[in-house]
Amino acid sequence: MSLFRDDGVVLRTQKLGEADRIITILTRGHGRVRAVARGVRRTKSKFGARLEPFSHVDVQFFARGSELIGRGLPLCTQSETIAPYGGGIVADYGRYTAGTAMLETAERFTDHEGEPAVQQYLLLVGGLRTLARAEHAPNLILDAFLLRSLAVNGYAPSFDDCARCGMPGPNRFFSVASGGVVCGDCRVPGSVVPSAEAVELLSALLTGDWETADASQARHVREGSGLVSAYLHWHLERGLRSLRYVEK
Repeated sequence: MSLFRDDGVVLRTQKLGEADRIITILTRGHGRVRAVARGVRRTKSKFGARLEPFSHVDVQFFARGSELIGRGLPLCTQSETIAPYGGGIVADYGRYTAGTAMLETAERFTDHEGEPAVQQYLLLVGGLRTLARAEHAPNLILDAFLLRSLAVNGYAPSFDDCARCGMPGPNRFFSVASGGVVCGDCRVPGSVVPSAEAVELLSALLTGDWETADASQARHVREGSGLVSAYLHWHLERGLRSLRYVEK
């Protein structure tokens, strides 16, 4: 029997029995972890209020054996709030739907429990912090998070040089299957011709150029979001359920 301590973000919760929950947490040191939290659905439980989606928490796990991830689910025995991002997110529909899509994305990119995914964890913490503080439009924060999640998992799109032959940009065609913009010689069936402004916006979101991103027109933001959604769908092999509720 062993105790483990880590900090993480609550991705989702599931009811278990009459008073318990299964908590899915993306942790810094152990990747995605599912654990049972006993009694958290009782009305007087202060412990349960700390284990809601969007919460950044310091948690203690109790596992039977020397490894946190074993045959059975570990117990979540203690939790302390690091940052209650949920308060600034759930009060606004746009921020809530964007945040929900971020949580689902983080879970989909960490499909193996117990495998550390530090970059994905840090992206999620930073994204939720920015979202809770309303520093930028929710859909811009979401698209930036999706692009950077793709990048840290090895699927970074190209928005300048040709994704197939490396021809210096700008290149006018965009192919999801090819990995971003492509030149005329490398154009494949299904390629689209996005506006230069939408491509510039996506490049700015990927690199953190918020001055350019914040100045983008709404039609270019919508166009860019469509490209991001298609690119994400291609690499995840199925879309995010929560994206359909995101305000565009």
